[in-house]
Amino acid sequence: MPDASTTLSDLKEAVRRFAKERDWQLFHSPKNLVMGLAVEAAELMEHFLWVDAEASRRVVSDPVQLQQVADEMADVACYLLNLSLVLGIDLSEAISAKIAKNAVKYPVDQCLGRAHAPGTNG
Repeated sequence: MPDASTTLSDLKEAVRRFAKERDWQLFHSPKNLVMGLAVEAAELMEHFLWVDAEASRRVVSDPVQLQQVADEMADVACYLLNLSLVLGIDLSEAISAKIAKNAVKYPVDQCLGRAHAPGTNG
């Protein structure tokens, strides 16, 4: 299922089916899913803890570490997809709306090459 040919709908259906086959929907409350998402995000962060920005970019040169990072990213994504199913949130619409909000909040002419919002010191 490569990114270029897989839709969010395809992925949501895959995680929905996986959970249903195991009768895990019983445990998929928003609270539990958000907590699981946070745990998996922390496990993803652990791969980059205590390294500088340049060292974090070198993960692509270590196939074992890259696969571990990919596994954690997939865990994060699965929790997020399950949460969107439970809450009835269309992720494509939510992402598009958030990008539009961020475009207003961070205008290109004021934010180009800057890591913080206009009018702040970071």
